[in-house]
Amino acid sequence: MTERVALTEEAADLLRRLTELHGPLMFHQSGGCCDGSSPMCYPDGEFKTGNADILLAELAVDGLAGPIGFWMSRNQFEYWKHTHLTVDVVKGRGSGFSVEAPEGVRFLIRSRLFTDAETVALGLL
Repeated sequence: MTERVALTEEAADLLRRLTELHGPLMFHQSGGCCDGSSPMCYPDGEFKTGNADILLAELAVDGLAGPIGFWMSRNQFEYWKHTHLTVDVVKGRGSGFSVEAPEGVRFLIRSRLFTDAETVALGLL
């Protein structure tokens, strides 16, 4: 099965630590202004999703009881639907709204276009 979103091991390690502090988590990628182009990590359910959002992935992290949902606004998805996303973490300060901000690191997206085979598997042709 072709996945749309993956995690680096560094991101998975941080998510384990953040889950210990905040409980179950979720991501939202809005593509908005300011830090909106970075994936925002919230306690699960703190960011209200609706019809304007889609669930791209439920990310399994070893050691966590449940998956971490990765949501994106539908409008942003139209631009990124041909793109595989990898959530990574780097040193630096991100948004004050995202739970990793006090840790001195921030989540970011690394992306690549889907291969022809992945594009077919996802029904994008």
